[in-house]
Amino acid sequence: MECVGQEPSAIPTQEFREPRIGSPYMSNTAYEYFTNLQYKVKSLSAQVGDFKSGAKYVKMQEDRKAQLAIKDREIKKLKDELADARRQTVTVRTIWDGTVEDLEKEHAKAIQKKDREIEALKKKLLETQVMLDAEKDKRRDMVKVLYQVRTELEEEQGKVLKLKAQINRDYENSSKPSSQKPNHKKIENNREATGRRPGGQPGHKHHPRKRQAPTETVAIPAPEGYLNNPRYRATGEMIVKQVVNIHIGLDVIEYSTPEFRHIPTGQFVHADFPEGLVDDVNYGGNVRAFAFLLNNRCNVSIKNVSAFLSELTGGELNISAGMINGLSKAFSMKTEKEQRKAFADILLSPVMHTDFTSARVNGRGMQVAVCATPDTVLYFARGHKGHEGVRGTPVESFQNALVHDHDKTFYHYGGAHQECLDHVLRYLKDSMQNEPGLQWNRQMRELLRETIHFRNSLDPDDGRDPDQIDPDSVAGFEARYDEILGLAEEEYGYEPPNKYYVDGFNLSKKLRNYKAEHLLFLHDGRVPHNNNLSERLLRAFKRKQAQMMTFRSDGGLDYLCLSLGTVASLRAQGKNLYESVSSIFNRTIDSNRNTIS
Repeated sequence: MECVGQEPSAIPTQEFREPRIGSPYMSNTAYEYFTNLQYKVKSLSAQVGDFKSGAKYVKMQEDRKAQLAIKDREIKKLKDELADARRQTVTVRTIWDGTVEDLEKEHAKAIQKKDREIEALKKKLLETQVMLDAEKDKRRDMVKVLYQVRTELEEEQGKVLKLKAQINRDYENSSKPSSQKPNHKKIENNREATGRRPGGQPGHKHHPRKRQAPTETVAIPAPEGYLNNPRYRATGEMIVKQVVNIHIGLDVIEYSTPEFRHIPTGQFVHADFPEGLVDDVNYGGNVRAFAFLLNNRCNVSIKNVSAFLSELTGGELNISAGMINGLSKAFSMKTEKEQRKAFADILLSPVMHTDFTSARVNGRGMQVAVCATPDTVLYFARGHKGHEGVRGTPVESFQNALVHDHDKTFYHYGGAHQECLDHVLRYLKDSMQNEPGLQWNRQMRELLRETIHFRNSLDPDDGRDPDQIDPDSVAGFEARYDEILGLAEEEYGYEPPNKYYVDGFNLSKKLRNYKAEHLLFLHDGRVPHNNNLSERLLRAFKRKQAQMMTFRSDGGLDYLCLSLGTVASLRAQGKNLYESVSSIFNRTIDSNRNTIS
């Protein structure tokens, strides 16, 4: 090992004793070790000698100088390379700066171009936005106009629907009578056409005309060809044919009695005439009945009645218009007993039909009420409908079932109520025509027709026990009734009714709120399903009203109502109308002075 900077004499030495080779105490490994150690010692000794002589230092200095020269050359080379690199860096930087500057210029130009394009686009966008806003304003205005037009269209469609519903209403889908629709179609019955000619059919029993008691007999002799011909023999039968005529003639009974004068007083006296003979010429009951029925039942005008009687009698009987006009008052005064009895009979009836219709007295509106059972009828002249019109009629005190047409006034009277289903069927048909997209109206109409057919198919005995009607069948009808009204609620909830046509919706609510009043006829066998009796009776008055146009006084209307009630009762009871009215006119007024209120 070399020690730099230390004198060779300073290196400590120690005595080394060389082992002897071949000693029995030395192994091969130890031998090798000591051999290597000897070489190292020799090498180190040589080095120490070099250091001692100074040659080593000289050599080391030369080597150092050579290394420094090499390092100087390397440093110079690196410095040159560094200078070249710096120059190249400056050149590259200069070139890069120029390139960057060019790029920046190009970029600035591109940015300026883009800025110009952006400004143009902004300007175009602004113009477009202005145009868009203008179009939006136009669209908003058009939408407003569209909404307005749609609203007006919906309004007009509703008005058209309302007008069509009004125009199309007739006797089939409303309460209007067929006479109020001009050129209406023929009212068909429920029978199916067979194609056969009207009248008796071959093979059917012949229904001859009723033979009358002959007032004159004419015998037609047998032909000579039959009497003296041996080929013919008499059967003993007579072939009879009649010619029936009527004969109108005057039957005049003249009463006469001598007159006397009381000398002291000068008073003229004579025997009493039969009661009722007041005028010089008095008309009997049959003449009065004939004129009365022509005028009030056949609705012939007073003038035509007088002319017709004159023509029938060859001009001998000329009745004045005043006399004919007073027949209603005379008849009503002579039938006060029948009127009181009819009033009491109606109050005891289990079912009563009632209704109102309009009348005119001197251009002023009035009302006529009817209260009827199948065999008893009463008419009442009233100033108004409602409770004022009910006052004084059997309805005011009636405690049983009332049949009417949904006049809510009647719900304050009576013990039970049945609404006329014929009206409901017509209203349902009207709803079907004006609301074709709904199903409830069709189903309800079919259900009501089925219930009516079910009731009509039962025993028609009016006095039967109501329990004869099958309760299970009635419960089934009521369940279907509720189900259909639920369907109506769903349909009107999905598509509300048009404000110009709410009749169908209101009808569904009425059917729900008055369910018991529409189905009473299913629980009580004595109650009919319609109010046709009242309508037929009021139609008779309406025909008289149409013939007269207007009444001249309240009393004339009142007397006519009282007379029509008695005539309708007589006819309903199956009595001979002409004979009954004649006998009533032959009564004396004094025996019937009591009047009904």
